[in-house]
Amino acid sequence: MAPKLQRLHDALRSVLGDRIAKLGERLGELTLEVKAADYSATAQVLRDHPDLQFQQLIDLCGVDYNAYGDGKWDGPRFAAVAHLLSVERNWRLRVRAFCPDNEFPVLDSLIEVWPSANWFEREAFDLFGIVFTGHPDLRRILTDYGFVGHPFRKDFPIFGTVEMRYDPDQQRVIYQPVTIDPREIVPRIVREENYADSEGFRKG
Repeated sequence: MAPKLQRLHDALRSVLGDRIAKLGERLGELTLEVKAADYSATAQVLRDHPDLQFQQLIDLCGVDYNAYGDGKWDGPRFAAVAHLLSVERNWRLRVRAFCPDNEFPVLDSLIEVWPSANWFEREAFDLFGIVFTGHPDLRRILTDYGFVGHPFRKDFPIFGTVEMRYDPDQQRVIYQPVTIDPREIVPRIVREENYADSEGFRKG
């Protein structure tokens, strides 16, 4: 581990102690995993403790671990992952918390700690269905308010049978059967056996 990461690692161990569920390095950055019950309180410490000073939340996203690792994953399905920045100490940190309930994924909102979490949490709610308790305006941000389901979940259907459009007569969004004919989107070189000859040239 690089000396700079080692200093951050040691500071996290010293400050957070038993709140750390897991702490490891990946892609030149530390990932701190905390339990859902400690998520909000840990965020407050990460921001305010003088040895850490993570003043900025630069990103937050939802993750669906369904079928992760070729189906070998046996942990909780949904998580929120936050990316933090300490300008004072020039440190970055990835923080992950898993939702305890796969059927109704819930985590505390981080808005009171980092107001920039607002739209990020709305996006995670919209696309993954993660509910952030304490969020003042948790509603969809990318899909229509009447949209059914959460399109970034691994089990969300790839091909739909309905489409939506704005109807000026009804002055609202309506759903109707898909009007575009299905088409093959797999490249021929993948779906057709012997598509190219032995020298790699395309057949006529």
